[in-house]
Amino acid sequence: MDSFFSSNRKIGILGGGQLGKMLALKAAQWDFSLKVLDPSADAPAAHVVKEFCPGDFRDFDTVMDFGKDCSVITIEIEDVNTDALLQLASKGIKVYPQPGLVELFKNKQEQKKFYQKNQFPTAPFTICERISDVMALNDSGKLSFPLVWKAAIGGYDGRGVIKLSSSGDLSKLPDIPCILESHIELKTEVAVIVHRNEIGELVCQPLVEMSFHPEAHFVEMVFTPSHIDFGLQLKCINIATELAEKLSLVGTLAIEFFITASDEVYINEAAPRVHNSGHLTIEATPSSQFEQHLRAIAGLPLGASHLISPACMINLTGAPGYIGPVKYEGADEVLSIPNTWLHLYGKSVTRPHRKMGHITTIDKTLELVLEKAVEIKKMIKVISQ
Repeated sequence: MDSFFSSNRKIGILGGGQLGKMLALKAAQWDFSLKVLDPSADAPAAHVVKEFCPGDFRDFDTVMDFGKDCSVITIEIEDVNTDALLQLASKGIKVYPQPGLVELFKNKQEQKKFYQKNQFPTAPFTICERISDVMALNDSGKLSFPLVWKAAIGGYDGRGVIKLSSSGDLSKLPDIPCILESHIELKTEVAVIVHRNEIGELVCQPLVEMSFHPEAHFVEMVFTPSHIDFGLQLKCINIATELAEKLSLVGTLAIEFFITASDEVYINEAAPRVHNSGHLTIEATPSSQFEQHLRAIAGLPLGASHLISPACMINLTGAPGYIGPVKYEGADEVLSIPNTWLHLYGKSVTRPHRKMGHITTIDKTLELVLEKAVEIKKMIKVISQ
């Protein structure tokens, strides 16, 4: 079988956002033949690939046509047409992650049921299909506040999550399938990214800890090593590897964990793709999450992913109050800081809290890294022209 280092084998990526762009940049380093499908002609990946296909990755016929000349198809977003992926797989085209995994992880209800059935630790939950189900539970006294409401499909970056302090908050809920999670006293949240190839070789990226925006609930910073003790880190890593093995994963799986105040570990959610929590691996490990994902889906040996240096990634998001053509204030200052890297995604329009780029900084100790990260956050701002 020809290697992907030959030009006659092609990788197709469904989704051309920043994750697709960073996968494409790594693929270009190895001269892999690659094409990308995305509905936006101005998608970040459109500016860095030779073969960009404007089109809807949720449409069956579009995905079928896109994938027919690919050797392998992968994703950077779960909201894709899995029926088409199943059909392409039946024709001998490799689809990684497997279509069944994409279908599983696009729905939080199915995720939670899978964890429960297979005895993976997850926060107590209730599944509701309509707002009337939620109201019926409340009327019967079966809801205990505070609660967290999560949309079954489509929630990410803090969207699709509503904290419910009392029954008075129920009126603001949309009438869509959801899960209700018990309130948990959290110590912190961490993430583990696992890569696994076709022959079952498995590598984990360093466990990272996450810091969240207090109101919008998206990740502001990701850093490693984590503050949590080694025993808890090992428990998370073991759960992550067991989950990847249970799923027979080929590709990448990012698992987010809750660490409770009493040091219990719960899976929050997972995504079968490269992930925001892994961006610091570009500078902080020998083989980034993007490189490892390409290795895994291309049938190559996995690389080393040990931590080279303490690191922090700062998400660069649109400032509140600004919508329009993007302008970056303070980027010059950031570039003057040693061992600091600025990644801009190429999005032409900013809006509040939109991910526009990220910055990674490394140093000798975590304390120094976090001090730099705080200063960097003050230096740079994403506004509109």
